[in-house]
Amino acid sequence: MNIKEAIYHKLMELVKEENVKVDELLKNHLYTKLGGKADFFITPTSFEEVQNVVKLAKEDKIPFTLLGNGSNLIIRDGGIRGMVINLKHLDRISTEGDSVIVQSGARIIDASRFALEQELSGLEFACGIPGTVGGALYMNAGAYGGEIKDVLDYAMVVDRHGNLLKRDASELGLDYRTSNIPQRGDIVVEAAFKLTPSTYDEIKHVMDDLTFKRESKQPLEYPSCGSVFKRPPGYFAGKLIQDSDLQGTSIGGAEVSTKHAGFIVNKDDASTSDYISLIEHVQKTVKDKFGVELEREVRIIGEDHK
Repeated sequence: MNIKEAIYHKLMELVKEENVKVDELLKNHLYTKLGGKADFFITPTSFEEVQNVVKLAKEDKIPFTLLGNGSNLIIRDGGIRGMVINLKHLDRISTEGDSVIVQSGARIIDASRFALEQELSGLEFACGIPGTVGGALYMNAGAYGGEIKDVLDYAMVVDRHGNLLKRDASELGLDYRTSNIPQRGDIVVEAAFKLTPSTYDEIKHVMDDLTFKRESKQPLEYPSCGSVFKRPPGYFAGKLIQDSDLQGTSIGGAEVSTKHAGFIVNKDDASTSDYISLIEHVQKTVKDKFGVELEREVRIIGEDHK
C-alpha cells in the first residue's frame, strides 16, 4: 500500500466514503471556475469530523488547506497538495434571541436573507456577497459601508491541534479585509452575529437598494473572484484601472471587466495563469501611470504545476 492509499484508508475511518474525493478538480467547486486538482478533497459533515481530520493531518504531517466556495480566491493550475477541507455540508442557520447563528459553510448572502425573514437588521450589507460565512470572517468581508466586524459576536473554531474553541470577535484581529484567523491556523466552523430588531419592510428596502446597485455595476454574468484589489489610500482601484485604459484588456480567457474595472472576469475558460498574468499587468500599468501600488484583495494559492 502506497502513502496515498494509506491516507485514504485513514480518512475512511473518519468521514463517509462519499465525502472524500481523490485527485478532485477544484475548478468544479469554485466560484471563479479556476484551479487544478486536490490530492484529497474532504467535505466533513460535523464539527467532530473537522476535528478528527485536522488531528490526522497533524499526526501524519499532511498539509491541509481550508477552502470555501472560492469567491475571493484563485487556485493555481497545479492544484493543492495534501488535504483540502471544504465545509459546504456545515450550512445550518438558526436564531438565538437577537443573534443569528450560522455554520461556516453557509453563504453569507443566505445568512443575510435569513436575518431578513427574522426581522433582524445588521447583515443587509452582505446581501450580495457570494462567499461563505467562514470566508467572510477570514477576510472580514464587507460592502456598501458595512463589514463583518460590525456585527460579529463570536466564532467557534477548530484550532491547528484539533480543539474546538470559542473566540470572541475581539480576538480575531478583524480589520480592513483581513483577520488573524490564517495566522492562528484556525478553521471557523460557526459564527454568531448580534443583530438589531427591525421590520421586514425596512430591511428589505435596504437590501433591494443594495442589490440594484450591485447588479447594475458588477459583471455578474461571468465567473470572477470579485473585487481584485484593495482600495489604495486616497484612491479607488477601479477608477485607477479605468483611467489607465485597461477595461476590456484580456490575457487568454481572462478580461478586465468592461462593466466594472475592479473586476477581472473568466470570460472564456481562463486558466489561473491567464488571471495572474492579467493581475500583474494591471498592477504594473497603474504603477507606471499613477505611481500607485495596487495590493491584491484576492488570495492566490496552490502550485503552478503538479
